[in-house]
Amino acid sequence: MAVFWDHKDELEKYEFMMGTERGRLAVSLDILTDALALIGQHGVYCVSTRNPGQPALDLKAVMGGINDAKELIGSAMEELRKNKEAAGKANAQ
Repeated sequence: MAVFWDHKDELEKYEFMMGTERGRLAVSLDILTDALALIGQHGVYCVSTRNPGQPALDLKAVMGGINDAKELIGSAMEELRKNKEAAGKANAQ
């Protein structure tokens, strides 16, 4: 599992701050954001032949998929946070 080795420091930091699940999701968001930035840079050079001001259609599809994945991860992190808060309130009573 190279991903755990490649992102060891980030995983340790985020897992300590947020817990294992949310920490790993946070690192996943960072990785997707980096990929999105690289695709955006590549889109400058690979423009559509039909619409010269737009990125190529394949790049557009990849960017859309990455953005969708980021949105799903963000919503999963929010649900985990809500569940943790609800459990904390239930234990306090």
